[in-house]
Amino acid sequence: MDTSQNTALLRALTELPGPLPARGVIHIAIRHTDRFTVVGNDLAQHPGLSTTAVGFAVRIQSLPQGTEVGIKALAARFSEGEKLIAAALRELETHGYLQRARTRLPNGRIVTRTVFCNQPAALLRPRAAATPPQLPPAARPIAPPALMPEPTVEPEASPEPEPEPTPDPVATPDPPAPLAAPPQAAAPPFVRLVPPPTAPKPPRPPLPRPRELTPELERISTALLSDLRHHAPQFTLSEEHVRELVPGVAAWLERDAHPDTIRHTLTINAPEPVNYPYQFVKHRLTVLLPPPLPGAHDLTPPPARRNPVTPFQTCDGCERAFRAPTPGHCRDCRTEDEQRATAA
Repeated sequence: MDTSQNTALLRALTELPGPLPARGVIHIAIRHTDRFTVVGNDLAQHPGLSTTAVGFAVRIQSLPQGTEVGIKALAARFSEGEKLIAAALRELETHGYLQRARTRLPNGRIVTRTVFCNQPAALLRPRAAATPPQLPPAARPIAPPALMPEPTVEPEASPEPEPEPTPDPVATPDPPAPLAAPPQAAAPPFVRLVPPPTAPKPPRPPLPRPRELTPELERISTALLSDLRHHAPQFTLSEEHVRELVPGVAAWLERDAHPDTIRHTLTINAPEPVNYPYQFVKHRLTVLLPPPLPGAHDLTPPPARRNPVTPFQTCDGCERAFRAPTPGHCRDCRTEDEQRATAA
């Protein structure tokens, strides 16, 4: 039994103008009149998105406003699993097509709001501020054309009547000037939230250097950098790179950092592979530089401030203990002495 063919498709193929390609895809484009979604080639042919992510982007773009597009909602509507849907949504977030944020409703409930943009690259381009439309200048009134005087026949001479008094001319008001259009408020200027990819980057901090590069520090630093490839083969440095990085390692040694500590800091949690070991080691030597060790006087606690305490004294008269800065009599004995002196 022969394979059934779509005769309508073959008929439409014969109606295409021009020569058809011998291989590859052939498009039969029929214009949509309803229920269609415009998808740009930047999404359909995105080199960094998987086919699943592109498919879900088209699905989300075709949905009306307010439709739930969470992982659970998409898994309930389509045959893909939740893990595949979550991975596709993460890809769209990474490339700027999708953004998810948690918001709190007036009733206290927290919901996830999803924002989809069909052209994230267009958000980075500056937008020109809207200028108010220029109104055409007011049309000036055109004076009516002067009429040619008609030829009149001179009548016969007759006695001229007495001229009647003519009324005073009345001033006619000028025509009102056309009203000017109210000024339109200018659109707010476009504020760039994300720096453009061509924005100048801040300069990198320089490689740290010791106060004095002694021969001993230079020898230990050179040996440590040359020995890195024995602990991690991806950290194979050239002789020129070793000479350039020696001051940075010497600055660590000058701050009493142990060589094993320096080696561990430079090679721990390194990416696979390290494409530029010189830049990687230079970055870690600069960014992770430890502070200098404090001196002995820095670690000594400040003397505690104590309130002066008045010492105890023994009264010379009654031998009672009392507080006074100097020896002598207590208050009762002094009072008795004053009373006897007064009575005498």
